[in-house]
Amino acid sequence: MTPEHFELLEEARRSLPNGFKVEISGDTIVMMVSPSGIHRRNLLVVRRQFDAHTPPGLLPSENTDLISPNVGKSRNPDLTYLPDDALATTDNQVPAELAAIAVELVSPSNPENDWVGKVRDYPLMGIPLYLLVDAREKTVTLLSRPDGTRYHRREDIAFGEILHIPEPFDFELGTADLLPY
Repeated sequence: MTPEHFELLEEARRSLPNGFKVEISGDTIVMMVSPSGIHRRNLLVVRRQFDAHTPPGLLPSENTDLISPNVGKSRNPDLTYLPDDALATTDNQVPAELAAIAVELVSPSNPENDWVGKVRDYPLMGIPLYLLVDAREKTVTLLSRPDGTRYHRREDIAFGEILHIPEPFDFELGTADLLPY
């Protein structure tokens, strides 16, 4: 990522009103509005389960900028789990390859950002697991086994079913309490 891209990203962050977040993917800046109550609730339902199965040394972090300057990406997942020491910083950016997972609750106003842009960007950024909770479609999708260009495994379930989350978490994610939009 060029210094100009970082300057644009920082300027966008400074000029946006509260309740917005911003990401960069190549030459594209993506701005998003604060999530709804259902979005927040579903995130908490998922997070509680991950928190109960998080191995020592990892901490949850919501809305943390994950950056990959070498591939020109800065993304901000709804939830990620990072090594303790990665968050021992005053900086608001963390190297993306440190993330154990990125969790996104698909935005009803911009689903392409989660289903296209982030499906493309996260494996490039070295993120091993990508979980998408799509309340519009009442589905949960886990992408895994990245090779640096794309994910090679995809598992889809409907709300109400159970999805196995692999190491380092290794648990069965329940989805019966998720609400649709």
